[in-house]
Amino acid sequence: MSKAMACPSPSPQNLRQTQARDTEGSDTIQTVTLTLHRFDRWPSRVWVLGQMALARLAFARMPDASFWKLCGSGTGVGFAPRPNWGVWAILAVWPDEAVARDRVALAPVYRRWAAQADEVCTIFLATVSVRGSWSGRQPFTAPAAEPQVAPAGPLAALTRASLRPRRMMRFWRHVPDISAVIGSDPSVAFKIGIGEVPYLHQVTFSVWPDAAAMDHFARRDGPHARAIRAVRAEGLFAEELYARFAVLGATGMWEGSAPLARLPNPLRGPLSGPLPHIRTPTA
Repeated sequence: MSKAMACPSPSPQNLRQTQARDTEGSDTIQTVTLTLHRFDRWPSRVWVLGQMALARLAFARMPDASFWKLCGSGTGVGFAPRPNWGVWAILAVWPDEAVARDRVALAPVYRRWAAQADEVCTIFLATVSVRGSWSGRQPFTAPAAEPQVAPAGPLAALTRASLRPRRMMRFWRHVPDISAVIGSDPSVAFKIGIGEVPYLHQVTFSVWPDAAAMDHFARRDGPHARAIRAVRAEGLFAEELYARFAVLGATGMWEGSAPLARLPNPLRGPLSGPLPHIRTPTA
C-alpha cells in the first residue's frame, strides 16, 4: 500500500492543529458560525426586521468579528425566492473557537435575538477549502496547505452567489431542480438556503456525514448538475464563493431536535448541547 493510501483522513482536531501551525505559530484557529433563529410570533418577526439595521451597528462595534452577514431565508428549506419571514440567520467569522463560543452565547446582539426567538441553533465550522469572493472579500481562511485527503467526519458546504439583476429570473427558473434534489437526498443531514438580499443574493448551506457523500452528490449527473452547468454557461452570477468546512460542533435546537441529529454519529464535546439563553417556546 502506498504512503498516500495509508495516510489517515485528518479529524477536526487535526485540522485545528494544522491551521494553528499555519497562523504564524499562533495557537488559534479561525472559526465560522452560522446561527439560525426561528420567529413564530408576528411581533418578533416585525422586531427582527428592525434588527437588519440595528444589529449592523452592534457588529460594526465588535472587533472580534472579522466578517459578518445578516440574512433572511426562503420558503421551504430556503431554496426559493419568496421570503420566509420566520427564519433569519447571522453568519460570522471569529479568530478562534473560544471567542466564537463566548460571543454567540454572551454578546448582547446574540442574546437579544435569542430572547425574541422561539428556536435557535448555531453550527461551528473550520474552513477546509475556499475559492471565490463574497462582497469583494475572501472572508474565510483555509489551511495554507490544503489536506490531500478530506477531514474525517462531517463536512459542511456553503455556496454564495450574487446574481446579475438583468438575468436573475433565468436563474430562479433553475432553482426548482436544485432545491428538489438537495431536499430529497438521504445523505444530507442539514440544509438551508439564506441570503442578504431577496432574489439577488443566494447562500446555500448543507451538512454531510463525510466527504464521500458530499462529493457523490456534487459530481453525479442529474437535475442538480445540469442546472448548475446551465447557470454557469449562461453567465448568471456576478460573484461566486464556494467553501467547505469541517463541522466542529453545534448548539441549540432546530425543528425540535439537535441540528446535527441526522448525522450517523452526532457530534459531542464542548460545542455540543443547548445554549443556556435560548427562550423556551410557549404555546
